[in-house]
Amino acid sequence: MSGPSPDKQEVHTVLSVMRGAEAWLLHRGVDAPQRSAELLLGKVLGLSRLQLYLAHDRPLDQAERDRMRALTARRGNGEPVAYLIGSWAFRSLELDVGPAVLIPRPETEQVVDAVLARAPQGVSVADLGTGSGAIAIALAVERPDLRVLATDVSKNALLVARANVVRHAVQARVELVLGSWWEAVPREARFHLVVSNPPYIDPEATARLAPDVKAWEPPLALFSAPRDVLSCYRAIVTGLERHLLPGGWFVAETGVGASDAGLALLRAQSFLSDAQLLQDHAGIDRVLVAKRTFE
Repeated sequence: MSGPSPDKQEVHTVLSVMRGAEAWLLHRGVDAPQRSAELLLGKVLGLSRLQLYLAHDRPLDQAERDRMRALTARRGNGEPVAYLIGSWAFRSLELDVGPAVLIPRPETEQVVDAVLARAPQGVSVADLGTGSGAIAIALAVERPDLRVLATDVSKNALLVARANVVRHAVQARVELVLGSWWEAVPREARFHLVVSNPPYIDPEATARLAPDVKAWEPPLALFSAPRDVLSCYRAIVTGLERHLLPGGWFVAETGVGASDAGLALLRAQSFLSDAQLLQDHAGIDRVLVAKRTFE
């Protein structure tokens, strides 16, 4: 008479590992735990979200489970999922990201919209403080007639931007230069549009800032001078009279706590007109625009 059959060894499948990670992240209070679990497991296995669900019963080996466990633990400690997977989507473009650059946000896509709506054919654009290159690359991809000079003060940010420029094959239309605001731009250079997503958060007033943003994203790209949300806007506006062609537009991202002051700054410049605030899809004042007057 045969003895009892041994217990079957537990099989860890794509779906069970994903659901386990989701439950643990939910318990840790992570935003969008399902999406995080999908993205992390997709990174481990090299699969898209759709491919994960099509392969829901595929077993994971020990090495894959260990890697997923490590990434999930880091996400549970607040590390942004974009940094963990090394890329993020912006206007249908997949961009390399890392701790040297801000994670591209949907709100910034509306900055691109504002530039495109004001850009005649074949003009030149300056993107000041380009970070990952998101704005510059989106402009070059969507409008191949545009030429963009993109600057950043961070060497590490420019390394990320350069990788993205190559990734999307816009080397001929996007030039990257190192320097702070206008310091990187030739004195004689003139542009039909100037765009920027500058730091505008007071480092001494961060109550509205999400904890993971405060803990992980680069302070250089987030924070203005203490108690002076206009510090970076002023540095940019100072060069507009020289570098922005008459009839050209300045477009900049802004946010709560800086939008009204930013608008007042633009309206105080005698060489600018039509200064206004555009709202994002959530009804928040998000984009500053102003036109260079004709001389």
